[in-house]
Amino acid sequence: MKKKSSTLKRLFNEYTKKYIKKIAIAVFFSLLVAASTSSIAWLLDPAIDKIFIQKDQSLLIIIPFLIIIAFTTKGVSLYLAKVIMINVGEDIKKKLQFDMLNTLISADTQSIDEKHSGKFISNLTYDVLNITNLLSNGILNLFKDSLTLIGLLTVMFLQNWKLSLIAIILIPIASTAARRLGKRMGKVTTEAQEKSSFLTKYLVELFKNHKLIKIFQKEKKISVLLASHNMSEVTRLCKSVLMMKNGEIIDQGKPDDLITKHGRTNLEEVFLKLSRSKNEYN
Repeated sequence: MKKKSSTLKRLFNEYTKKYIKKIAIAVFFSLLVAASTSSIAWLLDPAIDKIFIQKDQSLLIIIPFLIIIAFTTKGVSLYLAKVIMINVGEDIKKKLQFDMLNTLISADTQSIDEKHSGKFISNLTYDVLNITNLLSNGILNLFKDSLTLIGLLTVMFLQNWKLSLIAIILIPIASTAARRLGKRMGKVTTEAQEKSSFLTKYLVELFKNHKLIKIFQKEKKISVLLASHNMSEVTRLCKSVLMMKNGEIIDQGKPDDLITKHGRTNLEEVFLKLSRSKNEYN
């Protein structure tokens, strides 16, 4: 829990803090949306009672005009709030992806080889998109809907406090159901992220090795020569390995045999060891 809070604090300081003014403006427009929605609900009662039932002609122009103003204010405010939050979300998305790429570039080879490239692609696209959607849509909806709820409850109390009490009693029940639904949605979102990562891995493998797939589909007995500096790819695809340094063979054999022979955990470490030995010998 402490680690999670420190992570959230770091994300806030690095990516969200400088956009506080814009977020505050979006919250202000959300307040206008809530106020206009509540005013529409407030104006409907005199519109029905005074105009349609009591046939009061004096309000025939005033109330419809006020309702039009309320709807216009609601539409314009909602549009401006969404534009601001989407722009903030896109700026944060750009910075997140830029920082992630810088981290990948500066990371050591072993840590990158431990994860499939599809996983990194999924992190850079799907995961970052979820974060920006949370900021641009989730936070905006939280403020907008919360303020609207408060405004509508106020209107209900002013018009009929008994029905309002019944509604307030039902709110905890609805909140419990919403909390359960939220947990379920969180679980589904996590599963979707994992599935997206798996799909990206599969597609990367398919596109990267499509030539080999075509070859093996046509010929059952064939030898394929693969020249590569990517040792994880060599380990995955090759049955026999020939390592060379400055045009000279430094070792050869099966990947697992070479790893066991030199007491290393992967071919990358084996090649680095043999390269250093070759340099010291020369």
